[in-house]
Amino acid sequence: MADAAAPAARPAAAAAGRGRSAPGAVVAGMGVAVPAPVGQEELWQQRFRHHFGDSALARRIFASAGVRRRHTVVDLAAEDPADWSTADRMRRYAREAPALGHRAVVAALAEAGLTAADVGQLTVASCTGYDTPGLDIRLAGSLGMPVDAQRLLVGHMGCYAALPALGAAADHVAARGRPAVLLCLELPSLHLQPADADTQQVVTHALFGDAAVALVLLPPDAATAPGDPAGTGAHPPPPPPPAAASPGGALQLVDVVARTDPGTAELMTWQVTDLGFRMGLSPEVPAVLARHVRPVTEELLARHGVGVDEVAGWAVHPGGPRILETVEDELGLAPTALDASRAVLAEYGNCSSPTVLLVLDRIRSGGTGRDAAPPPAGSPVVAMAFGPGLTLYAALFRVGAGAAPAAG
Repeated sequence: MADAAAPAARPAAAAAGRGRSAPGAVVAGMGVAVPAPVGQEELWQQRFRHHFGDSALARRIFASAGVRRRHTVVDLAAEDPADWSTADRMRRYAREAPALGHRAVVAALAEAGLTAADVGQLTVASCTGYDTPGLDIRLAGSLGMPVDAQRLLVGHMGCYAALPALGAAADHVAARGRPAVLLCLELPSLHLQPADADTQQVVTHALFGDAAVALVLLPPDAATAPGDPAGTGAHPPPPPPPAAASPGGALQLVDVVARTDPGTAELMTWQVTDLGFRMGLSPEVPAVLARHVRPVTEELLARHGVGVDEVAGWAVHPGGPRILETVEDELGLAPTALDASRAVLAEYGNCSSPTVLLVLDRIRSGGTGRDAAPPPAGSPVVAMAFGPGLTLYAALFRVGAGAAPAAG
């Protein structure tokens, strides 16, 4: 399909505004932590074949989900969480989540060349578990963050939570001039539901896996002293990150946009029940998404004089194969444009909020496809995620000067 957003069709005002946006926060490091992997076929044979009564329909859904393996904190071959109370599941979350999150943040800080003592804010996004003191407090302690580090907990936003959380963390970096850490951590395996004939539950259990992804945001000029207007020296500037820290160069956040269609709110739900959290996932979701994905994307890009055809990387949340097909069709993308999203779906499943960051990490390091390479310096990259609301969030990045040149 030919791209409909040709340069000549762009609004003159948008084209004139190219490059005028103020420099945004820079993603200087990312870290991924996952529990033990398990194959999709193994999951079917060991747990879900029995769970769904050897249903031929369930078997077809599992086989066509686009998932090759997932990662789970629950050993579904030996444990059956379907009859666990919500309290049981929350206790398991409190046991599993801190160590997984700690690993991800440590890896992100190491890549950015910082320590926990340099962090001014920690934002945690998670919708699969809650307790107080929460994951943010436990991590601040285990990592050794400063006692005056600010914290933000983003809960129950679902699969798109990474992007509004990223925007909030970037705002802190801009306002305070100090590094921020974002952690997205989800453990959907804790919420296996009792068996029933609901096809939506089959789809949910065929897709979701566990993961944690952290990223470090720095001010555009990391060598500039963070906000200390009184000159007290209370927060000395963090050291600039190593020049070659990021395998694909840093990503600078340019802008974030959102669109919520409240008239379709019941098509995607995440409800707290006595037996964990239960997802509702209507097959109408791709059709609703199709109405919004191109207008939202063009709005984001037009603000900065960029056309759809100029985007060098698409980090699209792989909610499932039909979601990716919808985005591909509506934006007129090349058949390989969403390879990174499909690769993440195959290797991790849908992990809710961390998933779009897994795709972004893969794109910046050029890790998908035989001829893949990081996007060239200065090129635009778009991240996009969807969730309850129905809500679509999109973020525009530019690849930093440390990126490797594109192949060819």
